[in-house]
Amino acid sequence: MPTKDELRLFQAYPLDMKIQKTRLRIREWVDYYGVGGVFVSFSGGKDSTVLLHITRQMYPEIEAVFVNTGLEYPEIQSFVKGFDNVTILRPKMRFDEVIRKYGYPFISKEVTECVAQAKKALQCGKYIQRLRQLDGTHVDKNGNKSLFNYEKYKPLLHVDFNVDNKCCNVMKKTPIRAYCKQTGKVQMTAQMASESKLRMQKWLQNGCNGFNMKHPTSNPMSFWTEQDILLYIKKYKLPTASVYGDIVVQNSQDGFTYKETLCECGDKLCTTGCDRTGCIFCGFGAHLEKGENRFQRLKRTHPRQYDYCMGGGAYDTDGLWKPTKDGLGMRHCIDTLNEIYGKEFIKL
Repeated sequence: MPTKDELRLFQAYPLDMKIQKTRLRIREWVDYYGVGGVFVSFSGGKDSTVLLHITRQMYPEIEAVFVNTGLEYPEIQSFVKGFDNVTILRPKMRFDEVIRKYGYPFISKEVTECVAQAKKALQCGKYIQRLRQLDGTHVDKNGNKSLFNYEKYKPLLHVDFNVDNKCCNVMKKTPIRAYCKQTGKVQMTAQMASESKLRMQKWLQNGCNGFNMKHPTSNPMSFWTEQDILLYIKKYKLPTASVYGDIVVQNSQDGFTYKETLCECGDKLCTTGCDRTGCIFCGFGAHLEKGENRFQRLKRTHPRQYDYCMGGGAYDTDGLWKPTKDGLGMRHCIDTLNEIYGKEFIKL
């Protein structure tokens, strides 16, 4: 099985070596399933744009699949329309319906899953591992305190709204899996182990090509980093969705310096617009963002979508705060989180 030391070694490779290693993983995947048996999961974001570019250099006819959740920036949807051979899927539920049924996406997928399951256990009068994680008493197989304890977020058990991570499953994974089942095809994604603990664990379990996974998936760029993505786009003059702005060198004063030549090992790159796209109403990781966060940026660049995200909301018959036809009501949730964790936990 892969190890953390191997992952760190791969992540330290120069970009050209990473490209070659990624091409090898793609070739292994296509050799096993055939060109007609695989597709690139294409979100229109910069990571999957890089993956699609590398893959179509090798296999120009390979299919891309885009899940139109309705949660993308308008610029992303326009960008995707500029590509050939893209199959468009849609989820069966709207985002507001998912939130009403399951809960809001805040903090992280791991934390919300833990809280949601612990809350159900409390309602049934049970004490399970999820509650130990929130109490901070869960231990690993060696008897040491687990890295997956979330005692900081125990207050989420008692707020007046539900949190959960089901939105990604319902809005993205379910349509993709249904398509895989219907066509017999398997996917390649641009997920990177550096993005979260969960994705790192998945890489440690399966490596880049998960041939033996329940839902076989290739992540041939698992060992890339954000800087690799930006450098690739800059180096190969790859077009990206306009919502990202330009890719520039970030100077020591947190300003921008435009440079045509790059020192791969020295210059730190950033975007002048969004650094990540994804679902524009997602709260996962918003509390970790420095400077202007995603919601503040949304307010500045897409005020209509911001008003829908923050506005609306009301208490339902079960006493829980949920979206209404006027909006998602996320301002109430963020205000509550700021009361618990400090007024600038998630800035608005």
